[in-house]
Amino acid sequence: MAEIIDGKKIAADIRSSLKQRIEELKKTRGRTPGIVVILVGNDPASQIYVRNKKRACEEVGISSRVHQLPETVTQGALVSIIEGYNNDPEVDGILVQLPLPEQISEEQIQNAIDPRKDVDGFHLLNEGALFSGRSGVLSCTPQGIIELIRSTGTEIEGKHAVVVGRSTIVGKPVAMMLLENNATVTICHSRTPDLADKCADADILVVATGQPELIGADHVKEGAVVIDVGTNRVGDSLVGDVDFEAVSEKAGYITPVPGGVGPMTIAMLLANTVDSYERGH
Repeated sequence: MAEIIDGKKIAADIRSSLKQRIEELKKTRGRTPGIVVILVGNDPASQIYVRNKKRACEEVGISSRVHQLPETVTQGALVSIIEGYNNDPEVDGILVQLPLPEQISEEQIQNAIDPRKDVDGFHLLNEGALFSGRSGVLSCTPQGIIELIRSTGTEIEGKHAVVVGRSTIVGKPVAMMLLENNATVTICHSRTPDLADKCADADILVVATGQPELIGADHVKEGAVVIDVGTNRVGDSLVGDVDFEAVSEKAGYITPVPGGVGPMTIAMLLANTVDSYERGH
């Protein structure tokens, strides 16, 4: 039976460590780290995400502001607001909550943020730094996945890691992070033939497809580390991209849904904000 990787506990430990770090930094710098979250429109899910982020910031001592904008805001107006925060010395992190309305280009907005304040890690320069093996801000969910794998005591170096999913938000960056940690990496996707056979060869299996319970026991190697990034609503329940009950009988370690990857994403956002504060601008 697999051991559950408790993302809530690991994230809580990270937040506790960040709180102590912030208290020490405040003594020497005279202020706390600051983040601005820009929320466009009134999407209920986005409002919940932003509220959770604000609460997490307050818990560790990060000063957080929510800049609410109407659904009708123009791209030019949004870029001007971002540029103002780029030049604000008390703002260390800028996050634009996605999705954005159709009149706004998400790519252009993400690239309008100063890459040093891009605590989501989505700016083209930060993505390029990751893919070229240079220092940059790492995107939060993939960074959290690496921490979850490390928490098991598994040595990533030398392992075969299979990533199912090729999104620019999770699949591709986590594959590169695993490669940087000296794993041998295979990326699978919707066009991959014999998916079960390829997954079953993985020592580390990361699944981010948005397809409920796509991965079953026949996809998993005995004793593998399985990281389930998916969150899918099926009826009244939330389920992952992995059939948790079936795979738990075979894997060595597995993340639950919810309570696995999700809490780590916010923890890494906080860590990126504190790192930005430490670097200064």
